[in-house]
Amino acid sequence: MSNSLYHFAQESGTAIHWRLRRNCSVTPSQLGWLYLSMCMVSLGIGGFFWLQGATLVLVFAGLELALVGLAFLAYARHATDGEWISLQGASLVVECESAGRKERAVFSRQWVSVEPKSGDHSLIELSGQGRSIEVGRFVRPELRQVLAQEIRKALRTA
Repeated sequence: MSNSLYHFAQESGTAIHWRLRRNCSVTPSQLGWLYLSMCMVSLGIGGFFWLQGATLVLVFAGLELALVGLAFLAYARHATDGEWISLQGASLVVECESAGRKERAVFSRQWVSVEPKSGDHSLIELSGQGRSIEVGRFVRPELRQVLAQEIRKALRTA
């Protein structure tokens, strides 16, 4: 595909796919188990102090767990965010997911324009036939130009 140091595309038969995802070190299910274990330990300690007469410890442990739970929920909502670009025959299919909301655009290969949104390090705008969609959120800004070049090359040679 490209002779560059960074290679984003994956070829499978007659299709070329790009998967651009957030780099998450913990999956939502792992985060859920971590939160459950934190709850058990904190509530166990709070319960012990409740029995000793220090009733506020359990209240503050519950408040702390609620706030940590909200932070974990915000993290988990975006853990599966990503962009999927696929060149299949005469069609370029782009799917973007953010916090469970999906956006899909299908372009005819010969009419797609691949341009930076505003500058060299900005998001890449794919447009054609009256539609446009931005990609590259999960690629380092300095590598977005490489991704745009790979998409352009694939569109020309496909």
